[in-house]
Amino acid sequence: MYRYDEFDHDFVQARVAEFSDQVERRLAGEITEDQFKPLRLMNGVYLQLHAYMLRVAIPYGTLNSKQLRMLGHIARKYDKGYGHFTTRQNIQYNWPALSDMPAILADLASVEMHAIQTSGNCIRNVTADHFAGAAADEVADPRPYAEILRQWSSVHPEFSYLPRKFKIAVTGAKRDRAAIQVHDIGLHLKKDETGALGFAVYVGGGQGRTPIIAKKIRDFLPEEHLLSYITAIMRVYNLHGRRDNKYKARIKILVHETGVEEFTRQVDAEWAHLKDGELALPEADIRAISTYFAPPALVARPEGDEALRLARLDSRSFGEWLDQNVVTHKHPDYAAVTISLKGVGEAPGDASDSQMEAVADLAERYGFDEIRVSHEQNLILPHVARADLRAVYDSLVEIGLQTANSNLITDIIACPGLDYCALANARSISVAQEITHRFASLERQRDIGELKLKISGCINACGHHHVGHIGILGVEKKGAELYQVTLGGSGDENTSVGEIIGRGFGPEDITDAVETIVETYLRIRLDSSEIFLDAYRRVGQAPFKEALYGSEAKAA
Repeated sequence: MYRYDEFDHDFVQARVAEFSDQVERRLAGEITEDQFKPLRLMNGVYLQLHAYMLRVAIPYGTLNSKQLRMLGHIARKYDKGYGHFTTRQNIQYNWPALSDMPAILADLASVEMHAIQTSGNCIRNVTADHFAGAAADEVADPRPYAEILRQWSSVHPEFSYLPRKFKIAVTGAKRDRAAIQVHDIGLHLKKDETGALGFAVYVGGGQGRTPIIAKKIRDFLPEEHLLSYITAIMRVYNLHGRRDNKYKARIKILVHETGVEEFTRQVDAEWAHLKDGELALPEADIRAISTYFAPPALVARPEGDEALRLARLDSRSFGEWLDQNVVTHKHPDYAAVTISLKGVGEAPGDASDSQMEAVADLAERYGFDEIRVSHEQNLILPHVARADLRAVYDSLVEIGLQTANSNLITDIIACPGLDYCALANARSISVAQEITHRFASLERQRDIGELKLKISGCINACGHHHVGHIGILGVEKKGAELYQVTLGGSGDENTSVGEIIGRGFGPEDITDAVETIVETYLRIRLDSSEIFLDAYRRVGQAPFKEALYGSEAKAA
């Protein structure tokens, strides 16, 4: 993984010193909250319902054990003993004191971490496939390109005050696990007919109050033109993006209103002045960055298959975890492991200080000192010998992180909602907890099969509800919480935005509504191999509407 160079160290330390002075002046009353707001946002500090919140950057979701231990230390020393992993592959702390922020940033800097550009109208943390570098279906590791984009975009003078926040995602596999088509820019790493690497470029995706699927504006962009072409896109957006209305300021609105053909023409016109200039990426530089992401030395461990066969016979629960949370690796003797942060009754994405430290120990002992954060709010050990999987599982049991529910109905994405967020209209965490209790039976979950359920507490869609197979959006109606349901969304390579099924449900009814939807699916599916999303796409809304609303649906 990437290690800071001298410039990185100096840059981060200077920012810590600068923000320490700004915090000191705010606490002394020398500047007002309004004056302080843009300064704190540049350093990932939000003012939430009850306290300040700090969002820490985890570039492309990659950590080492030392960094994860530091995140646990911060949770214990400065917060309430836990952190919340987000859909941007970052971590948030919900209760730090403003006076402690400089010390937290200094601690982060000591392990090559920071909170820069995790908020504000700038290019946010670049995300990537959480199995990058390990996935069996990968064309190439996308993280070197994510790192190049990080270095290029950090405090970029031309793009630090954009019309609105800006998000980029990169994937290098046939299966899109980075949701690139619901990003401002999505990059799909691929090879052309000669074997050269490049990108399919998608622009103008996003969720929020206007969910839009990104448009492909270039099928193959050679890798050396990555920065020049992205710069051309950013310049067109910076010039023409709305600044008079924040609800229409995202690039997705510009692409929609301009039209994809005209938008592409403008990008190409701008790119014509850039592509052969100083932004062209030399092959040597690409390869130099790539060396930081070279896979670990994976020695042959052929004893793994027999060890797993015996372990399955010994433990049914281990076998279930193996089937659900372990995926195929490039190397036949290894696997990638999902550590679920979605236990029954737990807040999705939360991990305690002791859990973080224990996972760091596991990574150090069994995972070549590497951990990933997925945009689905779980942790990943990308390189584990199959022979060591039972030992990893037993260790996870000891810390309560052995839940075998990856991609099942209780593997819920949820934003913090009204429990924390000043923008939220409704609670998300309590709804997720109730649903996990209702579907706690793993046998039932596995019978239901793959089903992605996602919950947002407001229209900003931080819980990605628009691309949930079942999406739940909390809204406020006449002073009460109401939950709107969408069906048929997906954030993979066949991206779709979920369709609103009908009127919303109160907090007391939303779990029953989910159960009705699930039971309807089980009744109408062709067989157990037809997952929820495929069944919905085959039959449409009608059977679900009738089951939820009865005669009301027929009348409509």
